[in-house]
Amino acid sequence: MHRWNACGSAALAAIAATASVGMMIGPLTAETSAPQTSAAKIWPTKRVQVVVPFAPGSATDLLPRTVFEHVAASVGQAIIIENRPGGGGAIGVGAVAKADPDGHTILVHSNALVTAPAIQPMPYDPVQDFAGITPLGNVPLVLVVPPDKNISTVKDLVAAARAKPGSINYAAAGIGTPPHLTAERFRLAAQFEGQLVPFKGAPEALTEVLAGRVDFYFCPLPVAMPFIREGKVLALAVSNSKRTSALPQVPTTLEAGFPDSDFDFWVGAMVPKKTQRDIVARIHEEIVNGLRDPSVKEKLSKLGVEEMIMQPDEFDARIAREAPIAATLARAAGIAAK
Repeated sequence: MHRWNACGSAALAAIAATASVGMMIGPLTAETSAPQTSAAKIWPTKRVQVVVPFAPGSATDLLPRTVFEHVAASVGQAIIIENRPGGGGAIGVGAVAKADPDGHTILVHSNALVTAPAIQPMPYDPVQDFAGITPLGNVPLVLVVPPDKNISTVKDLVAAARAKPGSINYAAAGIGTPPHLTAERFRLAAQFEGQLVPFKGAPEALTEVLAGRVDFYFCPLPVAMPFIREGKVLALAVSNSKRTSALPQVPTTLEAGFPDSDFDFWVGAMVPKKTQRDIVARIHEEIVNGLRDPSVKEKLSKLGVEEMIMQPDEFDARIAREAPIAATLARAAGIAAK
C-alpha cells in the first residue's frame, strides 16, 4: 500500500517512486493458493499482465493495484502491473490492442480511452479494438486551487478568470483525458478563456498547483484527498452530478451555478476485442469478486472511489455511447482532432 500522509511535492514523488513500473502481485504459495476449478482452467493459464497507460501514482494506476491484488490471490497466479505512459496513453493502449486475445494482457484505462481520440489522432479505435470487462469505479474529479490565490468558491474562480480573459491557466494529466475534458466542459459552461498546461500524470499536475504555478486543476480525488485534508489545496467543487461521500461538504459544479458542467470519470478494465467471451466472463467474475470484497471496498471507499460495476455488454455499450459525446465536446471547445 502507498502511504499518503506526507506533504507537498516530496509526497507525490514518493507515490510515483513506490508504484513501480512493473510491480508483480502474487502468486500465492502452494500452501495458500486457490484450488483449481474448471473455470480456472479457462483463465488464467499463465502470468497476467495489466497495462496502465499512465504514470505510477495516478488514479488509473491506484485502482488496479488495489483490485488485482485480490484477483491474484483468488486465481493463484502472478499478475504484473505495468505502467506504459506516453503519447496521451497511445503507447500502452496500442500495445494491448495488438496483444494476443487470450485474456492474459488486460488494459486498465479511464474514459480517456474514448475522449483522447476526439482530440488527437490515436492508433486505436475504442469500440472496434477493445472488449469491456467492467468499470473498476467512478472516480470523482475535484476542482482544486492553491490556498493563497484569494479564491474560496467556484464563483470567485470564474470571476477572476473573466476579469482578465486568457490569463488564468489550468492543468490536465495529458491531452484528451477526462480531467482535460472536464476542465474544458467547465470552462465552456462558465464562459471564460484560459490556458491549458498539460502534464504526464496527476502527481505532476498537482505538484504545480501546490507550488502555485497552476491556477486550477480537476484532480482525481484519490490523488488530491491527502492534500485537501492538510490544507495544501482548496477543494471548490466536484465534477460529478451529485456530491461525493468522501467530501460531502463540497458542492458539485452544477450546485455552484454552472449548468452542463458535470463530467463522470471512470476507470475500467478491457481486453483485446477478439478475446473469447467465456474468457471475458471469467475475468469479469474475478474482478467483480474483488470489487465486492469488504477489504477492497473499504480501501476504495477511503480513496473516494464509488462503485460502478457493469456487465461486459453494458460496458461496451457505454464506451460506444460516450465516443460521439466526447467528439461533440471537443468541437465545442475548439480542440477537436483535425
